[in-house]
Amino acid sequence: MAVRVIPVDPFDLVIFGGTGDLARRKILPGLYLRFQAGQMTADSRIIGAARAELTEEAFRQSVRDSITEFVPKAKQEEAVISAFLDQIGYVTIDAKGEGGWPALKAMMRPGVVRAFYFSVAPALFGDIAERLHLHGVADGDSRIVVEKPFGRDLASARALNEVLAQHFKESQIYRIDHYLGKETVQNLMAVRFANILFEPIWKAEYIDHVQITVAETVDVAGRGAYYDKSGAMRDMVQNHMMQLLCLIAMEPPYHFDPNAVRDEKLKVIRALDPVKPDDIVRGQYRASDKGGDSYAVHSENPETRTESYIALKVNISNWRWKGTPFYLRTGKKLRARSSEIAITFREPPHSIFDDHTGWRENVLVIRLQPNEGMEMMVMIKEPGPGGMRLTQVPLDMSFADALGSEANDVPDAYERLIMDVIRGNQTLFMRGDEVEAAWAWADPIIQGWESRGDKPQLYDAGSSGPEDALMLMHRDGRRWRDIR
Repeated sequence: MAVRVIPVDPFDLVIFGGTGDLARRKILPGLYLRFQAGQMTADSRIIGAARAELTEEAFRQSVRDSITEFVPKAKQEEAVISAFLDQIGYVTIDAKGEGGWPALKAMMRPGVVRAFYFSVAPALFGDIAERLHLHGVADGDSRIVVEKPFGRDLASARALNEVLAQHFKESQIYRIDHYLGKETVQNLMAVRFANILFEPIWKAEYIDHVQITVAETVDVAGRGAYYDKSGAMRDMVQNHMMQLLCLIAMEPPYHFDPNAVRDEKLKVIRALDPVKPDDIVRGQYRASDKGGDSYAVHSENPETRTESYIALKVNISNWRWKGTPFYLRTGKKLRARSSEIAITFREPPHSIFDDHTGWRENVLVIRLQPNEGMEMMVMIKEPGPGGMRLTQVPLDMSFADALGSEANDVPDAYERLIMDVIRGNQTLFMRGDEVEAAWAWADPIIQGWESRGDKPQLYDAGSSGPEDALMLMHRDGRRWRDIR
């Protein structure tokens, strides 16, 4: 089964912050791979825009270096790279001043899609948006892509929305969350809404609980100053994990349409109950015997109370989910890198088997990383002549096994999402009211532990997190899945 590639319309894509880390690691290599796949037409252009005084040739060389470093060797074809670089331009720009804007306007072509990627600090969003219109660079059909963090609380998110709304319509604004571009995340919608098998039992009557885990082995890795103002709640839960929760819990939209999907996600966020203090566990990883700081910002701020780990028990007050808790956890310096959603089904109302000791719950596991795929844990008879003994086995569908070599051609999240911007498809992007609703839920949680003066619990690097996170599940008669 070949992966179908449908070319997008010709476009001019301007990447503000084109010399930055995100552009180097993700955006530019992703665009090269889409060009190689035939999805980006030969009359499309990519224009880097940054403060650095670079010639076009120097910027092209930096793009080549990015491809060499971040694209798999097997995908690096010199002829393709050269053709791709021919479509690259550059302009030195002053985001807060007037320098470079007339030159950028002169580079814009009529009759093609215009998109502007704000790969810069949120503090510059308003300045860039204002100058795009002041200098006539953007037109009424232009699209802008804005990266997280989209605010650090409800007030700042509203302020950002208001600034962007002064210059662009909501239909022109693409708030990107790369988690929504993952193949498995989108397959979650396909599994739910394209198969009669699951949707009738996708509710509290049949589902005992849901676990969402995003575990990382890395530390804050040079992001200490940012992370000390953010923490796991702001950096992961309010956006990435909230989006995963919404896709699991939302009602079927009337159509696979951007606003229909986002309307249903918004309903889930607004149905979230406030989280009780006893249903929150925060942690900080500590130094091992091998040395290193317990938390990267400690050298600058030894009294920090910013969490590198958080676990929450979340309830949704609606007819579908009343009584089914959602357990969320995410952290750094954990035992393994693993992102997954586990839907645990309830016990059958009556067992016909005399020996029920081997019974375990049916669990649908959606693996986001590594090894994207799905796994269904079901009960069967244990092989052998020893009577009817039950054992649990997985029905496993990894993309690599199911799709073979085609699994290697599945686009990266950024590749997919940037192409969606060019197509004008906002399904996988957050709407302004959705962002604000998520902050309206998260703010009281953060304000609560700040007002109480709660300190994160220490946990060992390489562990599964704080001990109290285990108790969060154990007191309900449940347990976390192993991080592996």
